[in-house]
Amino acid sequence: MKRIIPGKIFKALARAWRVADQVARDRATGAVEYEAEELENIFSILVLGIFIGIPAPPVQVTLELLPYMEHELQIMTKKITTAHDPLADLFSVLDID
Repeated sequence: MKRIIPGKIFKALARAWRVADQVARDRATGAVEYEAEELENIFSILVLGIFIGIPAPPVQVTLELLPYMEHELQIMTKKITTAHDPLADLFSVLDID
């Protein structure tokens, strides 16, 4: 009969715990990145909403912020391509099968 050494069990459990911890951190990081991207998109819509008919800040404020919003404009154009299926975009981040 093979004898199980407690040290080996502890090392195996510690290794499994590190792997599970890394997976959880990666998923949490992905979710936070997705949330930050969505918040940038909402900010863009709030500032540039006048172009799509949403009440927005005064045009002077929008024009002053426009040079700093290149990244947000790129996000908005990217969202146009995924606008047909936003649930698929969300499910791909949440890893729902």
